[in-house]
Amino acid sequence: MSISSTQQPIRNRPKRSRSIVLLAILILLGGGYGVWRNHAHAKAATTAASAQPAPKVPVTVATVRKADFPLYLYGLGTVTPLNSVSISSRVAGVVDKVPVEQGQMVKQGDLLAEIDPRPYQAALDQTKAKEAEDEATLRNAQVVLKRLSTLLQKTFETQQDVDNQQAVVNSTAATIEGDKAAIEAAQLNLDYTRITSPLTGKTSFRTIDPGNIVQADQSAGLFTIVQLQPIYVSFTQPQDEVATINKVFAAGPVAIDTLGADMKTVLASGRLEAVQNQVDQASGTISLKATFANQDNALWPGLSVNTRIRIGTMAGAIVVPDEAVQHGPDGLFAYVVGDDGKVRRQTVKTGPSDGGETVVTDGLNQGQRVVVTGQYRVVDGASVDATPAQGAGQTQGGAAEKGAG
Repeated sequence: MSISSTQQPIRNRPKRSRSIVLLAILILLGGGYGVWRNHAHAKAATTAASAQPAPKVPVTVATVRKADFPLYLYGLGTVTPLNSVSISSRVAGVVDKVPVEQGQMVKQGDLLAEIDPRPYQAALDQTKAKEAEDEATLRNAQVVLKRLSTLLQKTFETQQDVDNQQAVVNSTAATIEGDKAAIEAAQLNLDYTRITSPLTGKTSFRTIDPGNIVQADQSAGLFTIVQLQPIYVSFTQPQDEVATINKVFAAGPVAIDTLGADMKTVLASGRLEAVQNQVDQASGTISLKATFANQDNALWPGLSVNTRIRIGTMAGAIVVPDEAVQHGPDGLFAYVVGDDGKVRRQTVKTGPSDGGETVVTDGLNQGQRVVVTGQYRVVDGASVDATPAQGAGQTQGGAAEKGAG
């Protein structure tokens, strides 16, 4: 019995192995089917997706336009007052009053300060009294001369006595002339005690207060007054532009604008006033000066500004927004939107550029639509959903720097 019980498991072993093999085969078949099914679904999805059209790329476009394009020269300048005066006292004394505030606008003739006038009034009165005394002396000498002249006719006086008296009259008359000059000098000193503004302008911070003692022509000065209306702007241009500047300057008044830091905001408009008579060899520039009415005081002495001179016009130029011109490995290009709604890459050549617009000298025609935003998502031949850019074709245009581009 022990032997038969040992042989029974040995006979059942092949059946168990076959079951395991069958189970493994079934598992492999099931897994293969699952992989095949997923692949079939993915292939079907890919085929369906490829059958659908690609989505349109949203872009904004502007219309290429033709316009007269002004040309400008740009520079950097400094605002300088037309007149700047340092106010000093011409007489010494104690400051009685200073009726103006610091930084106040004053008119020509306004009182700025007053020095104690009493010593100068006394000096004037003294010179006037001396003149009156000498005039009385002169009148007496003239009476004596007349009497001596009468006696001379009757031979009661000698010619020498008459001549001596004539010399006394002449000397006294000369003394009176000196008295009159002294009176004028004293009157001037008295007038100088009232310090008035020699021009209309703006005062600086003052250096004196009532009660201070000032000296005649002291170097520090009491005020500085600068004229603001009109006002100058001094600026420079490269020496290569001298011929162009002289040509337009000789043709008539040359318009000039001053611009803010953004190079777009016009602070003031004026005209070119003068061109320096020689080039600065150290910097290779020519100095110019322009005048501005400056009624709104937009220009302030010492302010640094950008300048823009109009030197000509490009008639009938092809103009596009700056954003339409792209830089590629082969040069400049623009994306042009066709009637079929697809873009094509168009090589372009450009000219002057300013004010947000660029002149295109070759590659584009009036009326075409060019992409101005969304280019980074566009490829040649792509379909686009084109939306007109706000203000497209109506930008300020008309500002171009000579030689730009």
